[in-house]
Amino acid sequence: MPPEMMIPMIVIILLSVALHEFGHAKSADAAGDPTPRMMGRVTLNPLAHLDALGTIMIIVTSLTGFGIGWGKPVLVDPTRMENPRWDGFMSVVWGPLTNVLIAVFCSLIYRGAIMLGLPEVATYAGLAVFVNLGLAFFNLIPLGPLDGHWLVAYLLPPELGARFVRFSQVYGTFLLLALIIGGDILTAQGGTDPLTLVIWTPVAFLASRLLGIPVPV
Repeated sequence: MPPEMMIPMIVIILLSVALHEFGHAKSADAAGDPTPRMMGRVTLNPLAHLDALGTIMIIVTSLTGFGIGWGKPVLVDPTRMENPRWDGFMSVVWGPLTNVLIAVFCSLIYRGAIMLGLPEVATYAGLAVFVNLGLAFFNLIPLGPLDGHWLVAYLLPPELGARFVRFSQVYGTFLLLALIIGGDILTAQGGTDPLTLVIWTPVAFLASRLLGIPVPV
């Protein structure tokens, strides 16, 4: 990626991560759980949603490749929601889903900018499409602190799901960092990063259809 695109990319990722976390908070709040609002998370202020380690990962991975990271997890209490299991599940889903909706919105901006002959606007909008699709699928990885481990827990029987959450919250971050670092090492040696492959395949498929351009897998 050209150096002049690094700062816009980091800004887009940070804003997209903040909106992702807002999606979690707003969904839980709408379901009757007051916890996110009490914690000041039902807000569009990006500073309320950024996680220190996740932000560092965004900056570092943006400088070395395709930026990935995460925000500060939104604390929710499903027992205070109207339909605890379903609403709890949906409060998790709304994070990645928010990113997909942002990608769809930015793809419309991209297409409009192309029609109006605004290449710079199209470039940033297209970048936002890739970033948000990347964040959506990255967060579906079933390792803490990512959304995927909560989704798996909700799909499992309650006792098994609780055990999986405990395991993932203890070891998930270390396993995730190992995957990221290991993937960078493999790439540097001419190999294929399995994490990038898992994320990039669906991203390329959806981006090509949203933007109307061929995207190599």
